[in-house]
Amino acid sequence: MLNLWYKNAVIYCVDVETFQDSDGDGIGDFRGLISRLDHIEALGATCIWLLPFYPSPNRDNGYDVADYYGVDPRYGTLGDFVEFTHAAHERGLRVLVDLVVNHSSIDHPWFQASRQRDPAFEDWYVWRKEKPADAEEGVIFPGVQESTWTYDRTRREYYFHRFYKHQADLNIANPAVREEIERIIGFWLALGVSGFRMDAVPFMLEELSTAHSGWEPHRYLSELQTFASWRRAEAILLAEANIEMREADDYFGTGDRLHVIFNFPLNQKLFLGLARKDASPVVDFLKALPDIPAVAQWATFLRNHDEIDLGRLEEGEREEVFAAFGPDKGMQLYERGLRRRLAPMLGGDAKRLAMAFSIMLALPGTPVIWYGDEIGMGEDLALPERHAVRTPMQWDATPNGGFSSAERGACVRPPVTGDPLGFERTNAEAQRLDPASPLSTVRRLIRARREAVEIGWGEAEPLDLGTTAVLGLRSRWRGGEIVTLHNLSDAPARIRWPKGVARTKLHPLIEEGAALLEDKSPELGPYGFAWFRVKT
Repeated sequence: MLNLWYKNAVIYCVDVETFQDSDGDGIGDFRGLISRLDHIEALGATCIWLLPFYPSPNRDNGYDVADYYGVDPRYGTLGDFVEFTHAAHERGLRVLVDLVVNHSSIDHPWFQASRQRDPAFEDWYVWRKEKPADAEEGVIFPGVQESTWTYDRTRREYYFHRFYKHQADLNIANPAVREEIERIIGFWLALGVSGFRMDAVPFMLEELSTAHSGWEPHRYLSELQTFASWRRAEAILLAEANIEMREADDYFGTGDRLHVIFNFPLNQKLFLGLARKDASPVVDFLKALPDIPAVAQWATFLRNHDEIDLGRLEEGEREEVFAAFGPDKGMQLYERGLRRRLAPMLGGDAKRLAMAFSIMLALPGTPVIWYGDEIGMGEDLALPERHAVRTPMQWDATPNGGFSSAERGACVRPPVTGDPLGFERTNAEAQRLDPASPLSTVRRLIRARREAVEIGWGEAEPLDLGTTAVLGLRSRWRGGEIVTLHNLSDAPARIRWPKGVARTKLHPLIEEGAALLEDKSPELGPYGFAWFRVKT
């Protein structure tokens, strides 16, 4: 089962830039990250996903890559990266890195050569002599991005950019570009990574579909998996692909394409359920979840480095979530999402935060945690766009939250301060030895999740408990069985045990605010939850 390690992994997402500064320049770096690996190991994570750390003009948090084979000098050297992977492996932690090949920075030497019509790179990007009539359609960042085509004065043509104009789309239809992508994959696998989080996968396939009439673009995902597996047997492809469930077969194939896909629609239904304090949206979604190959997996999450995208909800549903978690326009982004951290959205309520984490870990798939959410850290809505949730990690109550010894104004972003979720009151050091802290609770939950391998390997069956306030799931695999219960409501909820669940066979793994096994009228307290193993 070694090569299917991702089925029962717990992934922790880190932005090197904002995690820990080791040299006092106000910018996080790999040496700082190495010094904090004990925190990640103690949390119970088994894999670290790194946001882009490559050389970049950094106009888009590093997603505008200027060199795919290096480390941005602000974060250290390639040697520091190798030292990091070695230190991670010593702690039993695998490493995933971002593969950002839908586009590159316009500062990349490839683009500079392409705009000069260098024969070796002339067709590495998507160029048109005339601006397409639909250039203003399909923008990803409404209000920030005006078009998907920009005129280049040097080449005297328009180049395509699905995202910002400083990120030109690579021409994936060009075999030379695809060959270069394989070199990038092989390079980082040789340095010890266990796979890649692939950025913007559906957009990456757009040009293949356009350029090759009758050619099924998703076949390219099979080529990538085959190459990665040849180079390193355990290597995985974790995709950012906000797809509809009917598209799952295209992206998973028969298990020969993507290994893991973020389940964005489930995330949106979860926030709708949290807003309504009703499990029905999640239950209905899980009942319709398509079958996927045994070697494939969904990734579950609460937050990540971007906005919470609510674009697949109905307009009325989206407004419900906005009203509950982001009523002010300044909390919303791109007309479809929330640019808020998890704890502030939940009002800093430790019980509700714990319940949300418990649900995420109990849902079918591999859980992914955004750094800082394990301590319930705050946000800075004064920062533009997505930067509100990308503030420095809050380690302790010293200046800058222990992130850096630099002056506050020299930090890459100001640490959150001055409210209950700022670093003075919410930090890892203060929570480490407090058994009731968010950090301690998340640690216990992750331990329970790692024991409950049935969740990662099996399917989740929603249970009818006689109340829609409670999400009940039963996960079974190879004779093992796990039952999890979560009260999404702020009021106590009495449940009715379904016929297939015998209380006499339930062994508690974790219980918070629950009185279920002894009471004749079993009840979950406000935001209460419980995990059980069914004894045979």
